[in-house]
Amino acid sequence: MTRELSGLAVPVERLMHGDPVTLGADAHLRQAAQLMRDQRISCVPIVAGDAVIGMLTLRDLRNWLADAQSCEPPLVTTCMSAPVIALRPDDSGVDALLLMLHHGISHLPVIEDGRLVGMLTHSDFVRRQASSALFMVADIGHCDDLASLQGAVTALPQLLQQLVEGGADAVATGRLITSVTDAVTRRLLFIAQRELGAAPVPWAWVACGSQGRQEQTGVTDQDNALILDDRFEPQLHGAYFEALARQVCDGLNACGYVYCPGDMMAVNPRWRQPLSVWRGYFRQWIAQPDPKAQMLASVMFDLRVIDGTAALHATLQAETLAMARASSIFQAHMASNALTHRPPLNWFGGLLPDWRGEHAGQIDLKHAGVAPMVDLARLYALQVGSSAVSTRERLSAAAQGSSISQEGLRDLIEAFDVISRVRLRHQAQQARSGGKPDNWFAPRELAALERSHLRDALRVVKIQQTALSNHYGIGARA
Repeated sequence: MTRELSGLAVPVERLMHGDPVTLGADAHLRQAAQLMRDQRISCVPIVAGDAVIGMLTLRDLRNWLADAQSCEPPLVTTCMSAPVIALRPDDSGVDALLLMLHHGISHLPVIEDGRLVGMLTHSDFVRRQASSALFMVADIGHCDDLASLQGAVTALPQLLQQLVEGGADAVATGRLITSVTDAVTRRLLFIAQRELGAAPVPWAWVACGSQGRQEQTGVTDQDNALILDDRFEPQLHGAYFEALARQVCDGLNACGYVYCPGDMMAVNPRWRQPLSVWRGYFRQWIAQPDPKAQMLASVMFDLRVIDGTAALHATLQAETLAMARASSIFQAHMASNALTHRPPLNWFGGLLPDWRGEHAGQIDLKHAGVAPMVDLARLYALQVGSSAVSTRERLSAAAQGSSISQEGLRDLIEAFDVISRVRLRHQAQQARSGGKPDNWFAPRELAALERSHLRDALRVVKIQQTALSNHYGIGARA
């Protein structure tokens, strides 16, 4: 790819937004708070004449409220941050990002000849990098063969690094990274059909796992399936869809989305079936939820259509959710599954890394951190009949009618954000160093305060697992 993927190499004047809102030095804090609320901004420059003498942020407001000795709001000059750290319009995005990282700030005024000409924030980087992901998707849409697709996705580690360092949150990063995977999958399907001809019956290519939830990071395998129209006849149509699945799954593997270790891919005949067979799968899993059936059902609840006839999946999803919500036995088995992965905490609530093998001193942030929350969210969403697939959307949907309390729900959402953020930062650091991103993380990589936040987030997961265990009368599984 030749197109620049980020705003880091362009001048600040192309990233900033002009005509920033300002306040005079004689303004009171209440005026500043009202202005920031009305303008929906998180920072305002304080000016005296043409000179910027300070910056007032939401953090400054919180600090004043926490330490206030009087109810009378003071002048903004008593609370603002000074001296001002500023940029010139011809500084680069790299200069800006390094200043933000070094000083722990997210807003920088842009000054030319002593005059304020713009503001640059983390949000400006995020917007720019979102566009970069869209450019990647657009480029992928023009690839005509596997070799060009392989070239297009080589920039993914760089994109992940830039998104994380540019301030994109975990949800946005996951969606953008997944959008690239979706685009690669669609292009492979297009190339395959160009060679094989039009499909003989309608079909839907669906993704499950992290791609289905739109939560992909820097390391992922492929999890996919094909739902076929019930007019499918194995003798007449089987060879076509087998070839289609083989070409797409092989192509994904060649592009870095390695084969699923559990063989949950459309190339496996079991996961390439007509709608009626899929209905039978879910009916059996829900009616007879042994551990293996429950595990399969959990994964398949994350299905999302990538290409093809979406109605095939919509029909299956509506029927399956209704059956599962009506089965208390199945929900109890889902609850048991949600207790399988336990947070890495010792008896005293401290972080407990693995001390054996090649990952000694490290924590698996996927299986010991993110996976338990994915399982909890899936169950809570099922309890309220929500069709949401992403973890955060499922947790939000569970606000009314699920077994989790409102306070527990808020805590779990925050914990999900914290653990996901640590995981993404770890992978971004590996990408920056030229290494291959993984999920194994050494707590010593974090500063003491960040380790404390991670520990607190994992404790939230443990608390919610205990509450779930008590609700269903089951014990945590080893």
